[in-house]
Amino acid sequence: MQNLEFLANLSVTKARFLAILFSVFNAFTWYVVAFETLSRVVNEAGTQTYEMNVTWFLHFGGVAIAALIGARLSNRVISRNNLLLVWMFLGIVSSLLPLAIGASSTSVLAISFLLGTAFGLGLPSCMGYFSDFTVIEKRAWFGGIMYFAIGLGTFLLWTTIIPFTNLSQQLVVLAIWRSFGLMVFLFLRPENAKGKVPKSSYASIVRERGFLLYLIPWVMFCLIDSLTRSLFPAETVRSLSIVGSAITGVMSLVGGLFADRLGRKRVIMVGFIMLGIGYAALGTFPELTSSQYLFTVLGSIAWGIFGAVFLMTLWGDLAENEGAEKFYAIGGLPYLLSGFVQLLVSPYIRGAVSPYATFSFASFFLFIAVFPLWLAQETLPEKTIQNRLLRKYVEDAKKTKKRLGGEK
Repeated sequence: MQNLEFLANLSVTKARFLAILFSVFNAFTWYVVAFETLSRVVNEAGTQTYEMNVTWFLHFGGVAIAALIGARLSNRVISRNNLLLVWMFLGIVSSLLPLAIGASSTSVLAISFLLGTAFGLGLPSCMGYFSDFTVIEKRAWFGGIMYFAIGLGTFLLWTTIIPFTNLSQQLVVLAIWRSFGLMVFLFLRPENAKGKVPKSSYASIVRERGFLLYLIPWVMFCLIDSLTRSLFPAETVRSLSIVGSAITGVMSLVGGLFADRLGRKRVIMVGFIMLGIGYAALGTFPELTSSQYLFTVLGSIAWGIFGAVFLMTLWGDLAENEGAEKFYAIGGLPYLLSGFVQLLVSPYIRGAVSPYATFSFASFFLFIAVFPLWLAQETLPEKTIQNRLLRKYVEDAKKTKKRLGGEK
């Protein structure tokens, strides 16, 4: 009887974990495609550069503010489940809103801000659930799977919507997809308990030495990536995007696996070193196709690692025994900032700066970013790393002994 009860509880836990994984997957895939659709609405509205900058400022500002507020409300004022239900409902509304109010200059500002709010409000709570449901020894592996699934799902959703040339049809598909995420969550919803309460304030989190030593390299990478991405010719970006996306997806799985075996710190440092080498090659020979392909390979490897570790794993590790919402909210801000900076500087930076100097400086600062990582403390327990290395050593010794015995 006790065994049956244990199995029942285990299946319920798996179902709840599946609900969280699908909620993260649904939110990211919906937002990426919705953002591209918003870009189309902005372009069709014929807005001027100033109005476009205001539009994107409201959008990314909405994501950031909503994430910070949502992380603060979660488990204190409102339970995670209720907050996530409001979050998903807002996603459905923001998908359908352009159909109701049109695409005038004023309405685009409202749509842009609402879409940002609809994405940011519940995301920290969803990632907090992800942190609670994953043990630290396997969190990076699940993070790698999630990042890979988001990339693949976004591609499939986008290729599903592309045949619908009518903007209204695309918006309806997005609303249906977000509604499906809401139904899955309602059907497999986690237990409506308050769980871990975020105890630390935002100021105290940022002042933590361990958090800061990981945040600084992450901020440097996001800014460098956003400033240099605009220097690549459009045709080069299109030709290399498929190759880069495939490598990123595979490396998110590999990076997550190694981050659970060797530690987050070592794997992240490998990513920064690879990026530094890639930018150094571009700084020396920016126009050579071989340099561009080398950077694509190395940069995609790094992005796979950073997606699995920085976006999905690290902030949950640093939260330890308290709610991870605020840690994920702060950790996600540099990624948002990079998206805004790229849209802001793209019209001005191309042709105005030297690719040689820019890529060389990027390489230098990325190598500098490794130093805070040297000082950072590994978030994966050292005992776990040693046990896995010892287990691998024992397995290798057994294989060697068996091979030598067979040769005799």
